[in-house]
Amino acid sequence: MRIPLTPYGLKELLLYGGGTLLLAAACFPLGVPWLAVVPGFLFLFVLSFFRDFDRKIPGGEGVIVSPADGKIDRICEVEDEEFIGGRALRIDIFLAVYSVHVNRMPLAGEVRYTAYEEGVYRNAINPDCAEVNQNRTIGMIADDGGFRVVVRQIVGAIARRIVSPVSEGDRFARGERFGMIKFGSRTQFSIAADVPFEVKVSVGDRVKGGATVLGIARPGGDG
Repeated sequence: MRIPLTPYGLKELLLYGGGTLLLAAACFPLGVPWLAVVPGFLFLFVLSFFRDFDRKIPGGEGVIVSPADGKIDRICEVEDEEFIGGRALRIDIFLAVYSVHVNRMPLAGEVRYTAYEEGVYRNAINPDCAEVNQNRTIGMIADDGGFRVVVRQIVGAIARRIVSPVSEGDRFARGERFGMIKFGSRTQFSIAADVPFEVKVSVGDRVKGGATVLGIARPGGDG
């Protein structure tokens, strides 16, 4: 049975989790056991932040799943010259500090582009933070249809580190884990606007990475 914790957080689990446990334990010989509640709570927070459950990945032709847990707070068309090369439909997902922060690939395909951009750490609850915050962009070519999509990991005011061990030429299955953003953040999914895409979510919906269907792409134009 797999322990539902991500290896992406091993360092923090050892450093912060271990440290808070030691502090809690030290409260007893010092004669203040009631103070153990504070580091005990912090330990549970660290543990919960790095949880990572197995998910049942939906099947079906053209199905695109959410790359992150969180709340849909914007669906719009944008210009994406960086990889898509024109208009794109973009879906924004805000991850609260209590969300599962492991990212998953929205579809099966090959990574053709990656870029890391330095930036600031504005609150990720504001969708416009994506324009200035530190971020990592991953461009993919879909196995099913050959169209282009982008997944962008964006830090927030609390999240300060993007973990994304992804390189050009890597191949991923739909719903496969590819990294995480540590402590509150935003994830975007974009698909070329000229690809027929039936959106299955609305602003305000709660989604789960790898499990919630964002939409169905029909590049052949059928259906």
